[in-house]
Amino acid sequence: MSKSFASRAIKALLNTPFGKQIKAELTVAETDNTFYPGGLSANYRDRYDYDRTKVLSACLRAWRVQPIARRIVKLYTQFVIGEGLTPKCDHKATLDFLTAWWKDPLNDFDSQVSEWMDELTRSGNLFFLFSSDPLTGMSYVRAIPADQIKEIQTTENDVRQETYFIPVDLNTPPWPAYDSRLQQQDNFIVHYAVNRPVGVPWGEPDLAPLLPWIGRYSAWLEDRARLNRFRFAWLIIWKKKWTSDAEKKGKQTELNANPPTPGSFLLLDPDETVEMPAPNLNSTDAEKDGLALKKMISAGSGIPPHYLAEPESSTRTTAEAAGTPTFRGLEQSQTSFLRALTKLAAIAVRIRKQSSRRVNPDSNISITGPDITERDNAALALAVARIYPHLADLFDRGGIDEAELLRLTYRMAGELYQKTASTPTMLKRPLKPIEQPPPPKEEPAPEPGEEPDNG
Repeated sequence: MSKSFASRAIKALLNTPFGKQIKAELTVAETDNTFYPGGLSANYRDRYDYDRTKVLSACLRAWRVQPIARRIVKLYTQFVIGEGLTPKCDHKATLDFLTAWWKDPLNDFDSQVSEWMDELTRSGNLFFLFSSDPLTGMSYVRAIPADQIKEIQTTENDVRQETYFIPVDLNTPPWPAYDSRLQQQDNFIVHYAVNRPVGVPWGEPDLAPLLPWIGRYSAWLEDRARLNRFRFAWLIIWKKKWTSDAEKKGKQTELNANPPTPGSFLLLDPDETVEMPAPNLNSTDAEKDGLALKKMISAGSGIPPHYLAEPESSTRTTAEAAGTPTFRGLEQSQTSFLRALTKLAAIAVRIRKQSSRRVNPDSNISITGPDITERDNAALALAVARIYPHLADLFDRGGIDEAELLRLTYRMAGELYQKTASTPTMLKRPLKPIEQPPPPKEEPAPEPGEEPDNG
């Protein structure tokens, strides 16, 4: 193929709608911002220029338009929330109030907690706005988007002691932080953050470090889709030894006016040939590039590739081995999130205490969630079945007390035993007396004159 013909072929390709789009994009200097399909939002000009507003806006936009970002956020929520969360308490009246508070139509935490977990992954911060009714003692909770908070004011000597939250809207007065020393607060905010550097009141989203790599993977995938689209675009090469330039231009005009249609017949002279070349996409090398980008996303999110529609290995052993660090990270996220909700429940009980003496703020309050994985339940059951008979025998012999027996048994079951003031009194099985072996039988002495029987 001559150089002049290749130039004409490229020009013909660029005249198509897809070619015009490529031509427009090639006129823009390639940067980290233009690397993304369609370009990035103006709030995320430079990924190294950290600005909270830019990062939060970029994370929200990625969650809205990028399937991988949406999938990562959903996976965190599905594992942490699971089938739902439940408040628990060892004081019946307090538990009854927590159940009513949890299921109140204006709270409806069963539907809110999923939204909160999504927001926590996208922004790294949760701002819970409490509104309480002083007559009934019922409190209502709403989460405020992190991008609506402009500044967190703290005490001069401790960033962990928050005092006020300044909203972005200048017409809205600052929200006070929760203060347990005050007798009554009608409206206040409780702040919870993850990935918080030491000495900083703000948290950082889990999704932020993944944005450049999610964008690069999306750009790579879109480029491959475009190449495959052009692969089936018709580019006809008509070869002939032309007698003059006018004859060649006349044939070009004729083909442009009446291009060949599918199923038509071409009657060619002996010196004419027609070709339709197809590009070489080198899909084998491209597959490795895509896998490398997806591995970077997987490493940053802590989620194995086979959770992101990338079966890196077909062996079950590899998949199970990859699950251990994933489940550890998800368990830590779940524990931290449940601890934040437990704090909200304890505050709601203190507010209720001001109008009702039935609840007990000092009771043992907790929010429980589902198991991150059910894969190890069989292993834990086997561990308890093997160790408990030996622990029970040690308890029966006075080697350990009731609290230690319960602690070790709960530990083998993967649960945490919380020692209370009154440990249950457990019965001991009576020890069986050790049976002594019977004495050996004495052989009768031989009669005088009788020879002993030696067998």
